[in-house]
Amino acid sequence: MGLRIGYGVDFHQLVTGRDLYIGGVLIPHDKGALGHSDADVLLHAICDALLGAACLGDIGVHFPDTSSEFKNIDSKILLRKTNELIRAEGYSIVNIDSTLCLEAPKIKPYVAQMQQVIADILGLTIKDISIKATTTETMGFVGRKEGLVAYAACLLQS
Repeated sequence: MGLRIGYGVDFHQLVTGRDLYIGGVLIPHDKGALGHSDADVLLHAICDALLGAACLGDIGVHFPDTSSEFKNIDSKILLRKTNELIRAEGYSIVNIDSTLCLEAPKIKPYVAQMQQVIADILGLTIKDISIKATTTETMGFVGRKEGLVAYAACLLQS
């Protein structure tokens, strides 16, 4: 069995007037993530981890922010398409581990729902999807509540 590790990271600015989607879930908050798509920072980091593990480039290669096709697209669709790409290369997902960096809102109440959404898209169980969160102790752009960051790692097998 061949094993491949992938790593992904994504950053988005927080602005008023946008919805905040994290892990495929709409999170009530006074700000949302700015981006070409729905700007779901967690799903984008997971897509990059999966694509990287399969040596298929990154999210920008497959879903460029210069394409009107992906304007305001639901990132769950991008994750589904990413899964199709890696499966076409003969890979399946073993697990995903991720960390969100944000000061607010608190995401603990939404983690199980995020895990379920991601698991359903990828054909996994919630025990295969780890989602953790941390703050930056008020340091940097995350600490000033100007943006958020997601990191993701995955293990693929062939």
